[in-house]
Order: sequence, then C-alpha cells, then structure tokens
Amino acid sequence: MIYIYNDYGGTHTTALAAAYHLKELTQSERKLTKEEILNVNYFNKLSKDDAGKIIFHGIDENGDSVYTIGRKSSKLVVPALKNLILLLQSKHPFHEKIIFSNTSPTVPFVMSIGGFLSKQLKIDLIGVPLLILGTKQCCDNIFRLVENTKQIGKYSNEEKVIILENETYK
Repeated sequence: MIYIYNDYGGTHTTALAAAYHLKELTQSERKLTKEEILNVNYFNKLSKDDAGKIIFHGIDENGDSVYTIGRKSSKLVVPALKNLILLLQSKHPFHEKIIFSNTSPTVPFVMSIGGFLSKQLKIDLIGVPLLILGTKQCCDNIFRLVENTKQIGKYSNEEKVIILENETYK
C-alpha cells in the first residue's frame, strides 16, 4: 500500500502526518513541543520549487510506503494522479492500493498565516512562531486523520485508488 498525504505546500501538515504515520511522533495528551515540531523531517523546509514533487518519508510498521505532495492551489493534481494511476494499472496491472489523504482541513488560520509569512515572505521571525502555535492547535486532528487514513487503507478492499478529503477534521 502507498499513502500520499497532500495539502497546499506539502511542508507543514503533510510532514506532521507522515511523522505520525511512521511513529516518529507519538500521540499523547500533551501538545508537541517546539523542538519536536521543528525536528520533523521536511517541516517548513520545502521551497516553492518542491511543489508537485512526491516526497518519500519512509516505510511504516506494515511495510507500506509513506509520501507527501504539495499541490498548491490546484484541486486537479490529486484527481489527475488518480486517473494516471488507473490508466497505468489498466495497461500494466499491479496490486498496490494507493491512498491520497488531504491534510488541508486540519490547518488552523494561524498556521496559514505563519506559513505565508515564513515560506512566501521569508519572515521566519514571525512566521515560525505562528507555525508552531498552529501546529500545537492541530496536532491532535492530524493524528486522528492519520489513524483514520490507516484504518481505511486496512479495511477498504474494493478500490485501488482512494481519495480522502477529510472534511470532518476542520
């Protein structure tokens, strides 16, 4: 199975989702620390040139691959990837299930502002603290989104490509 977490930039909530999925971060009753957040692979480290790149994060405890992608404002990226995968599967059958899980609904407003200031305007002095504050607000939602994504992957057998919009995690 292949999991691909996606959002606008691919460097904040997707990086956190991949870290939770791979158990690099563990869920607890406490909020993540600044150090834990900033040490997540790719967190706030990707540039605009990385948009559209599928980035490998690791193999989970079940042997499944975990990736992320930043799709920018295009709502067409994930459906286009789904159609491409289905086309390839029709010509060259393979039995790998692929799950696209949208982490965008978990993003609080303060995280959006922090990401804009840090990534677009290069004002890390203000942007990074806002990103950390936003991450602390949404880390529980991201953890639950990841757990739900893994459950759907485990129990959904009929579809080869699954797209999860995850609107319930707003």
